[in-house]
Amino acid sequence: MGDQVGRSRPRFDLPGRVRGLVSHVGDQPVGTAAHVALHRSTAPHARIGEVHVDEALAMPGVYAVVTGLDLYKQLGDRILTGPAFADQPGLAHEKVRYVGEPVAAVLAADLKTARAAADAVWVDYEELPPVYDLRDALDGDAYVHDELRPSSVFGDLKHLRGVRDTNVNYEYNLRHGDAAAARDAGAATVTGEFWAPPTHHVPIELPCTIAWVDAGRLEMLTTTQTPSYVRQTVSDLLDLPLSRVRITTKPLGGSFGAKMYDRLEPLAAALAWTTGRTVRLVASREESFLLTTRHGAGVTSSMTADADGNLVSAIADVRYDTGAYADVGPRITAKSGMVASGPYRIANASVRSRCVYTNKPSAGPFRGFGVPQVTWSHESLIDELAHRLGADPVEFRRRHLLREGDEAPMGTTMHSADFVGCLDAVANAIGWDQPIERGDGRVKRGRGVAVGVKAVLTPTIANAVLQMNQDASATLLISTVDMGQGSDTIMAQIAADVLCLDSARIHVVRADTDATPYDTITAGSRSTYHTGNAVRKVAEAMRTKLIGFAAQHFGADDVTLDADGLHHGDAHVTIPELIHGHFGARGATVTAEANYTTEWVPYDKETGRSEKATEHWFAGAVGVQLTVDTATGRVHLEHLAVAGDVGKAINPKLVEQQLSGAAIMGIGHALFDQLVLDQGQVINGTLLDYQLPSIKDLPDKLTPIIVESPHATGPFGAKGVGETGILGIAPAIANAVRDALGVRITTLPLTPESIVAALERSDPWTLEEK
Repeated sequence: MGDQVGRSRPRFDLPGRVRGLVSHVGDQPVGTAAHVALHRSTAPHARIGEVHVDEALAMPGVYAVVTGLDLYKQLGDRILTGPAFADQPGLAHEKVRYVGEPVAAVLAADLKTARAAADAVWVDYEELPPVYDLRDALDGDAYVHDELRPSSVFGDLKHLRGVRDTNVNYEYNLRHGDAAAARDAGAATVTGEFWAPPTHHVPIELPCTIAWVDAGRLEMLTTTQTPSYVRQTVSDLLDLPLSRVRITTKPLGGSFGAKMYDRLEPLAAALAWTTGRTVRLVASREESFLLTTRHGAGVTSSMTADADGNLVSAIADVRYDTGAYADVGPRITAKSGMVASGPYRIANASVRSRCVYTNKPSAGPFRGFGVPQVTWSHESLIDELAHRLGADPVEFRRRHLLREGDEAPMGTTMHSADFVGCLDAVANAIGWDQPIERGDGRVKRGRGVAVGVKAVLTPTIANAVLQMNQDASATLLISTVDMGQGSDTIMAQIAADVLCLDSARIHVVRADTDATPYDTITAGSRSTYHTGNAVRKVAEAMRTKLIGFAAQHFGADDVTLDADGLHHGDAHVTIPELIHGHFGARGATVTAEANYTTEWVPYDKETGRSEKATEHWFAGAVGVQLTVDTATGRVHLEHLAVAGDVGKAINPKLVEQQLSGAAIMGIGHALFDQLVLDQGQVINGTLLDYQLPSIKDLPDKLTPIIVESPHATGPFGAKGVGETGILGIAPAIANAVRDALGVRITTLPLTPESIVAALERSDPWTLEEK
């Protein structure tokens, strides 16, 4: 093997990103394309009457105005797309289900004209009872959808087809032991009602799709994390064979889940196909807030210890607000529900996790995939339970954390999940065992910790093709999308290590469904493990081919490969000499391919347990020291340490950047990040009103810590890391606020107003105690 894995090589495109020279989808010239603007609903829930388009059509420069009914007449029910349920039309055609839903698309010579014409469209609505929040959705008699329509993507949902009179599109239940009886018999119980609001991803690059028809093929250049999924969706939508659909990408300027599954692509494909024009559809910053959000989540939960301090019961009722369309909400509901009791040895657990429709913008995948919302609950509970028992919060967690070989409450065994190592690392970093100056004025100081656990997306498929060039450089074809996480860099490092090359000599081809092989998705922190394994396997296949060529060259089987070439005893041949000699041509290439597929055991229908629900676990911890101004409620972060078990750091610097980036995003969720809606209308959907962390909100000291517990089947022992750092940020900060002030807040974000209000309450405790 070589020496590329474990090196902090800079990202290959770093100079271009720093200098703004990397080309993105929105930068591409489109010639005489039709620019698209959308007329959006002003009603949260209503039947669509007549859509008045004459005034828009009469405007100079307008090519066409397309309504949902127009598309439905040409494409029928195929206009309904979605990964879990076929419930979302590119343009609404019978009903609108949230304020801002697209109703008509204007195609014009330029974007200014298209937007002016979209404003000239008006719609007759027959208003229907809206469902604004989870309580109304679960207890009322108004329904966002008439019936459930499972898509063909997730086969395990097909039993829900035709279910009516419900806003719950999916429910996951975990039953391990008798949690209620253990709670009632326990010595100490804390119970809380937790809320994490919807938030937005706010990637710098805006979503953009360009679509056109070329010789009977639908081609698309788009900002997506899921090119293979989009190809299949467009194929189904237009009733075309896969060979007549091509999806290409450019490097993404951030995503965090905002550019997955069904965003702009189905509508752009339908417009290009039905009008025969090249179309360019780009979301404005305000429109991007309507495309997708993080799920708002309510969690009613309890945690119980017996007289000896053992955890005997964890109970959680989790409700995810998925908005008007399910997106991937059912998967989020199950994947987060199964870890709602946290990374602890607990004798009895009961979780009910539901995905609920409301008349609001659709929620979908967001960094952490729903797990930060349940981590907010279980890490607040265990912290409060430690205080209730007079135990040190770090030592209490440490006592109960799952270890190698332990079975989690949901039935899967722990491997390569070093929770203890992560917790110890952050505790040591913030000086947990050292005295703390509490403050004697209005400014108080406190410390807090939190631990997070998440499963990797399983099962999935990754493929890789490697082309070795005659000059000893290589071309790697994968469909993983680099969106700033540095996947192109580390995949080159993995292949280079196997082949004893410098990773700078390996070029990674951007996702192009005509050339790069199938990959399930770039999400869920799955790429390092899944695609990395495919890349390792394809590099090993290439190494075997080269050694085979060399065996023929030397007339002997005892051949080795190193950075200088191939050797048999004292005989030596370089890769360029070997390939040139084998094929008799300069510029010849050698090709290899490989697949890596993971499997899972579906959840038991009665218990929600599985002996293998995931291929591997993410383990992380956060430690915080902060001050709080008791007069203003202002929180100041003095030191934040974040640790993640990555198995093996392929590129340590990139791992540290991922941990730091996730932590900074989590700071926003903890202190001010939230979408505010009033009667279904987003009222802070601009960057003038939506608060994000700035450089002045960063901790005085931010310490990313790499923990390495190698995974038996990971590439060089590696796992992913993109989401690990965000899981415990909010509860760690809240736990530090509780340590400083003695008040427990259970609603995010921890705004100055909420902290002052908590201090002013006559009873500052918001968690019930037994």
